[in-house]
Amino acid sequence: MESQSEDKTFHYPARTTWHGARQGVLAAEARPDIAVGSPREWNGTGEQWAPEELLVGSVNSCIMLTFLTLAKARGVDLVGYDSDAEGTLEKVGGVYQMTKITIRPRIVVASEAQRDAAHRAMEQVEARCFMSQSVKAAVTLIPEISFGVPSR
Repeated sequence: MESQSEDKTFHYPARTTWHGARQGVLAAEARPDIAVGSPREWNGTGEQWAPEELLVGSVNSCIMLTFLTLAKARGVDLVGYDSDAEGTLEKVGGVYQMTKITIRPRIVVASEAQRDAAHRAMEQVEARCFMSQSVKAAVTLIPEISFGVPSR
């Protein structure tokens, strides 16, 4: 595994283009466009990805990718991973902000013997996830780890 220097800086450009009403497109080079808009509760159609969902999804996917890295380093043979996430948006000090993101990963490892290693990896995930470290909201992980064979 290639080591990463602690002093590197990375840039991730993205462009948002308004398409009328409360809708637009989020784009980044060499990636599929994402239709974005306000959620219904903020006068949108609810048919596009809302910034609130994208924020929760960013933390959720970063948690998964961080877990995959940590689990691999511990020799965990992963059979399955999926997770649900929910963000809470509420008014604090007169402004709305995401105050909590709860993530419920369901992890399946190949053997009972690997459950402890998977738990140890999960215990370090939130502190190492770039996205969860970048938001004010408290990020809560509630993992479920089991073992089994892959379904094919």
